[in-house]
Amino acid sequence: MPRAGELQIEEAVAGLKAAADPTRLRILLLLASGELNVKDMTRVLGQSQPRISRHVKLLGEAGLVERVREGSWVFCRLAEGPRGDLARALVRAVDTGDPVYVRDRQRAEALKGEREGTAQAYFRTHAEDWDRIRSLHVSEAEVEGAMRAALGPEHADLLLDLGTGTGRTLELFSDLYGRGVGIDVNQSMLAYARAKLLREGLRHAQVRHGDIYNLSFTDGVADAIVMHQVLHFLSDPGRAIREAARVLAPGGRLLIVDFAPHELEFLREQFAHERLGFSAGQVGQWLADAGLVLTRSRDLAPPSGRNSGKLTVSLWLATRPEARKGSIASRAQSLQPMGSSL
Repeated sequence: MPRAGELQIEEAVAGLKAAADPTRLRILLLLASGELNVKDMTRVLGQSQPRISRHVKLLGEAGLVERVREGSWVFCRLAEGPRGDLARALVRAVDTGDPVYVRDRQRAEALKGEREGTAQAYFRTHAEDWDRIRSLHVSEAEVEGAMRAALGPEHADLLLDLGTGTGRTLELFSDLYGRGVGIDVNQSMLAYARAKLLREGLRHAQVRHGDIYNLSFTDGVADAIVMHQVLHFLSDPGRAIREAARVLAPGGRLLIVDFAPHELEFLREQFAHERLGFSAGQVGQWLADAGLVLTRSRDLAPPSGRNSGKLTVSLWLATRPEARKGSIASRAQSLQPMGSSL
């Protein structure tokens, strides 16, 4: 008798049969690098949407792929559990240097870059209005109060604000850190945030241009990290969370603030939202995959009758488990002042 969590022979055979098709194997390889929706895969693979949907359906029935519907889009990812492990093993066994797979990977990266560019263009257009646009969705005062309560009064030597935008989060927590650094990819946003922080006299806060997927910080350097309303703009939120976890110190706190699942499609077209909110299970899985422990979550539903009543803001607080003795010296070294071009 197979034990719980083990892959039964029938399941393994079904998974191998599903992955044997060349197109379905290409799909598995693409999803090994991050979530994609069906529309994305039609562009990358150069096949019709009905055909790609059929392949995804078969992979789903075999348990190799999970599908998550968000409005009119369906996002796909490699499954969790034993059958997902089989999919990952198959991917590792493939020669990814094959020209077909190389081309697929390049097209996928170009597509993700295109989507990120759309968000950046939006930021450039609305830089000075970003604080006001945020307030249209839910009471900013209510959200900020919940953020303060969630992060708590504990002092942080270094606080990182990933996707800092206007720098408002650095301002909000300015009394709780010795040094605050905001990271954003958009130069217009950074110029606005820099001027705002200077105007407020926050000399211990700074903003930098950076890639949220590839932070220029050493491992375990940040005592606190905030990701406020940034994940829904990203093509690969899970990857961003893993990178945040990498730079989070043992015992450090990661606060994520974003929308709960919704169906407001216009936010994609008008406001460059890549994802229509996130479920508690989805965020919890990303945090677990990153080696973090979810300690608290909270939903803020706006009062009924307001225009923003269809949007709920969710907060998730996670921590990185304490490291064993012997890592203190390396962390102290990483906290030495870093050079900056600001």
